[in-house]
Amino acid sequence: MSERTPNISPIMTDLLLDPAIRTWVFIPIVVVTFFAGIVRHYVHLLLQTKKKGELVKLQDTHYLAKARLLRMNGGVLPRADFEMRKHFLTNEKEGYLQQKMQAPSNQANMMTDPSMMTEMLKGNMLNMIPMVVIGGWINWTFSGFVTTKVPFPLTLRFKPMLQRGVNLSSLNAAWVSSASWYFLNVFSLRSIYALVLGDDNAAGTTMDEQLAGVNPAVQQDPKQVFKAEWEALQISFHKFKL
Repeated sequence: MSERTPNISPIMTDLLLDPAIRTWVFIPIVVVTFFAGIVRHYVHLLLQTKKKGELVKLQDTHYLAKARLLRMNGGVLPRADFEMRKHFLTNEKEGYLQQKMQAPSNQANMMTDPSMMTEMLKGNMLNMIPMVVIGGWINWTFSGFVTTKVPFPLTLRFKPMLQRGVNLSSLNAAWVSSASWYFLNVFSLRSIYALVLGDDNAAGTTMDEQLAGVNPAVQQDPKQVFKAEWEALQISFHKFKL
């Protein structure tokens, strides 16, 4: 008879951290990450190219806002005024939204604009260089450190994400290494940046968001925006609220 070997899972060990780790590892990583984002924001302001707003784009934005306000608050207008505004925006021959839906798109010209590619390159460089430099410094200075522990239990699938640089199979998955603590700070300090620098800041902007904001290939087609607003206004009917 053959004996069956029982399947024994590795025992998860716990740790007792030195309080000095909080002072010399945990807090410095937070401070360095925060001020790196502040510096990145002001460098972005210095390098960005100031563009004058085009009158046509500003006019289109205002008319889209008027169309939305007419749909939401048209009930406070008399029926004649509501129909007059609706006809001006949605008329199939001379309606403003209809003309914008049929106008040729300049999106192809934007994709070949070298200034757009330059702005995208600046945004990628401002994100990549600080992350590579600070990440390399943390890996060299605080290699192998365990900084903190999350206050709830986690499965083993979280170990590669939270324990980068610490290869201990018996370590509890709730512990966070120094390298992982840095990447958590990069993404979790965005609300603090919004509080300090305002909502429109470059410190908490990721590479994907900068790419979406600069690359016209991932921007929404203006024709689709006008078409959606035209369709929504077409099925809006007047109901006098007064």
